Amino acid sequence: MKKGCMTGLVLVVVLAAILAFAWPQLSQGVLKVLYPQRYTDLVEQEAAQFDLDPGLVYAVIKTESGFDPEARSHADAMGLMQLTQGTFDWVASLYPLEDPAASVYDPQANIHCGCALLRLLLDQYGSLDVALAAYNAGMGNVSQWLESGEYSHDGETLHTIPYPETDAYVKKVRRAYEIYQSLYPRD
Repeated sequence: MKKGCMTGLVLVVVLAAILAFAWPQLSQGVLKVLYPQRYTDLVEQEAAQFDLDPGLVYAVIKTESGFDPEARSHADAMGLMQLTQGTFDWVASLYPLEDPAASVYDPQANIHCGCALLRLLLDQYGSLDVALAAYNAGMGNVSQWLESGEYSHDGETLHTIPYPETDAYVKKVRRAYEIYQSLYPRD
């Protein structure tokens, strides 16, 4: 074997050994870049107020807006937690904002109303998957699905989510939530 080939082979073996040893730290670092914790003070405060796991709130924000406070969807949902103006106003009427003049794009107001809505949905439906489906597709749709034997066997859980976008959304939030729980464990 030529000296250059042998040197290259040794280099590859050494790099492979370093990667094998360092991979868990590297992969966790990459995941923390992909699944950050932003707006930490607001998320922690509002999650505590509404008795939510902050990891769930981060997962919803990551999925909904990618942490872009100016995000706007094709369905006119806005801000970090992607609330329509009607939903934002309704939730703010139930759980008043610190600043009544705050807009749906204000991170504090948006996270406040998003967390309040998540708590309402979890309390109403008692299931994380059903609550997430309602967050995405609306309470009216989900209530109809629960009444239909085509989508629910027990009227409390959904064995099928008929909207592909909502089905994908629930899976995406659940996956992000698992990653947040793994990356940022709580006591």
